[in-house]
Amino acid sequence: MIIINVKDGESIDRALKRYKRKHRNIGVIKELRRRKQFSKPSVERRNERLKARYRLEKEAEIGM
Repeated sequence: MIIINVKDGESIDRALKRYKRKHRNIGVIKELRRRKQFSKPSVERRNERLKARYRLEKEAEIGM
């Protein structure tokens, strides 16, 4: 749960802006999407390897 303390004299718009920034930085939505569906550890490791390979190939293209 995200708690934002509204300071004395602070407008609601400003407090809402701080809330949204904190919400985005914590990554609540990303975590919810990740937890939505379980994937086996072996599948996660494979996906990490594929992402790393893709990243390396992109960097190699740019370096040419």
